[in-house]
Amino acid sequence: MFISELKKRLGTDKVTQNETELYRHSKDESPHPPVEPDVVCFPENTEDVVTIVEIADQFGVNVTPYGAGSGLEGQAIPINKGISIDFERMNKVLDFSPEDLTVTVQPGITRMQLNDLINKHGLQFPIDPGADASVGGMVANNASGTTAVKYGSMRDQLLNLEIVLANGKVIRTGTRAKKSSSGYNLTGLFTGSEGTLGIVTEITLRLHGIPEHIIAARCTFDEIETCAAAATMILQSGIPVLRMELVDAQSIATVNAYGDYDIPVAHSLFFEFAGTKGGTEEEAATAEELMRELGCNGWETAGTSKERAQLWKARHEMSYAYSHTEGVVVAGGDVCVPISKLPEMVHLARELTDASGLKSGVFGHVGDGNFHTIIAFDPNNPEERARAEQANEALARRAIEVGGSCTGEHGVGLGKRQLQQAEHGEALEIMKQMKQMLDPKNLFNPGKIFP
Repeated sequence: MFISELKKRLGTDKVTQNETELYRHSKDESPHPPVEPDVVCFPENTEDVVTIVEIADQFGVNVTPYGAGSGLEGQAIPINKGISIDFERMNKVLDFSPEDLTVTVQPGITRMQLNDLINKHGLQFPIDPGADASVGGMVANNASGTTAVKYGSMRDQLLNLEIVLANGKVIRTGTRAKKSSSGYNLTGLFTGSEGTLGIVTEITLRLHGIPEHIIAARCTFDEIETCAAAATMILQSGIPVLRMELVDAQSIATVNAYGDYDIPVAHSLFFEFAGTKGGTEEEAATAEELMRELGCNGWETAGTSKERAQLWKARHEMSYAYSHTEGVVVAGGDVCVPISKLPEMVHLARELTDASGLKSGVFGHVGDGNFHTIIAFDPNNPEERARAEQANEALARRAIEVGGSCTGEHGVGLGKRQLQQAEHGEALEIMKQMKQMLDPKNLFNPGKIFP
């Protein structure tokens, strides 16, 4: 029995079949049905992960990585049961080089834990998906978030990964150097692979300096497509924003009720500018002038850290504001489109969500063309679930048609498998061949990404 072998080789303190733990590892924050694993393992180092993979290979058992459980597309759900690997004990900093602007960590450390350590050195890890996700999970899903307009996604922050392959071998995909023209980009390949190609056990990240001065601002528009067009104009004007978020009026009203905020209920753009004090003030003033020329209804700035924190706290609570009602779950769309298509696509998103007849919102990181829909429904009502899923799929298919992607940051998981052929065409077959080569027994996170 493979569970007995796991306990023998890892030790009983790293292996559990406790019902509470099995249930915790059966789900993430997505609306996909939970599936309990047979067993949960808590490795503490790379050697432990190699042992788990060797046993899984010996007994033909599936392995599903688990980070913080904050995923939104079911990547951590072990749909074929087997072994769930929880990385919460692999949360150490292995090497920190402030002078090189790099840090090497285990996958279980969360982004907030990492920033607590490095911020005191004047450095930051800027990728901010909202949730306090594990760094390993952020690699697996190529996470991004509110700061992507300036810093890009996880793929842009990675210098090197240590990976345990399905045959138990351990490889490194890069170096600590800032760039390389040597060989294939394996770091990029494994980033966003959702644990289907290998298990990440070490991560070397680029770090960035903390800006001297930050200004947050907010303005509103009467029409949501005008809001999106204004965001596009900011980018085309070359104003270097740190964050630029669109939030529709429905979502503002929902988060106000949830968090007792008093944000004006209107289609809104939220900005953050960062850099030197003089440069930041000039950029904010230029943006304000441009927004007023486009007919915004107001421009408010938040200069203190407390005011900025309150503003972004409200933004990060959008999803929870929709899902906090008992008996309700949410289905989320996550498209990314060329900047010029933003007004059209945001307008379509609002049309589709309105047509569903369900409580819904549209918001997102429009600075890089990525925005979300969120639709609340009763999970026990198949007709409501179908309406929510149909609206999100229609939006995703249109995003692909205009040259975009069905997912900008949440990943494919279980929810977007049916869209992969439309987005990737013949390239999808190459991806399947890579999966077959690296994981011939289909042991690693089966059922994810591919239809």
